[in-house]
Amino acid sequence: MSTLPPGSTIGILGGGQLGRMLAVAAAQLGYRTHILAPDEESVAAQTASSFTRADYHSRIVLDELAAQCDVVTYEFENIALGPVEHLASKTPVRPGAQSLSIAQDRAREKAFVAALGGRTAPWAPVTTAEELQAAIDAIGAPAILKTLRLGYDGKGQVRIHNAADAATAWAEIGERPAILEGFVRFSHEFSIITVRGLDGTLASYPPPWNEHKDGILDRSTLPAPAEIARHWGEAATLAGRVADALDHVGVLTLEFFATDDGPVFNEMAPRVHNSGHWSIEGAECSQFENHIRAICGLPLGSTALTGVQVEMQNLIGADADRWADYMAEPGAHLHLYGKGAARPGRKMGHVTRVKRG
Repeated sequence: MSTLPPGSTIGILGGGQLGRMLAVAAAQLGYRTHILAPDEESVAAQTASSFTRADYHSRIVLDELAAQCDVVTYEFENIALGPVEHLASKTPVRPGAQSLSIAQDRAREKAFVAALGGRTAPWAPVTTAEELQAAIDAIGAPAILKTLRLGYDGKGQVRIHNAADAATAWAEIGERPAILEGFVRFSHEFSIITVRGLDGTLASYPPPWNEHKDGILDRSTLPAPAEIARHWGEAATLAGRVADALDHVGVLTLEFFATDDGPVFNEMAPRVHNSGHWSIEGAECSQFENHIRAICGLPLGSTALTGVQVEMQNLIGADADRWADYMAEPGAHLHLYGKGAARPGRKMGHVTRVKRG
């Protein structure tokens, strides 16, 4: 194991706000960052040292990136495995391709976590309309039909209220491979943000209570209510087992439902996560800095809270137009992502409130 000293260059696949905040954290530690993304608008490029706009599948571009970078990471999981595996043959990629492979497929993800002792909602794979009907017969309704891939912030998901909804739901997801997931009775949603170092050291943040609106995270609050706090140990232990089994290096996020029977695993993200944005001001070492520390082989930082209460509120669409109000609010920390037009459902920024005492 080798430590990358400050001055080294970190490649980041993806040009969104997570890459933007990773680049800021890297710069604070003295590292340079190189963003690779196909997007015309890359908010990550605004804070990075350099930027290449190109398709991920260009071997020439990938080889150039590998030659310029001492380590490569990614800010989102919906990137093809081929480019990541090619990069990994040239320079270290952390987290590795295995984490991506599992997280990209909902069925593999649930089976993987269940094999490690995690609870999941009842589910069944669906590849045809007939399989969907059989899954509804077995699991019951209401239920949720989710595409196997490319689903986030409520996208690629359709609620099925009864068996008569099956044909419409199947058409709505484009008749793509999916899973049918039974409903879970829960009191709260929460996440465990774990970071695993290059030497296998594990650390996790206190679990936030995550509240959603229209399938998008609205706010995360800490400390979490007792209904969540009692599940913290079990959920964090499972997250650690998942990280170890994947040989994951960096931040790994698992989302859970708090139920009477214990924490029920929902989904995972092999990266920094929206529900951890509060950690920039609300933790002694943010999820972004800890991710940089991990992939560079540095000691992990403290995940302890910096205040007695912490709240992160997402700014969705026109919410960001109130930036002046947030800036005038005592104890509020405003983060705008440098995006252009504010569209409904678009994450434009967040604001974190920390109560010190």
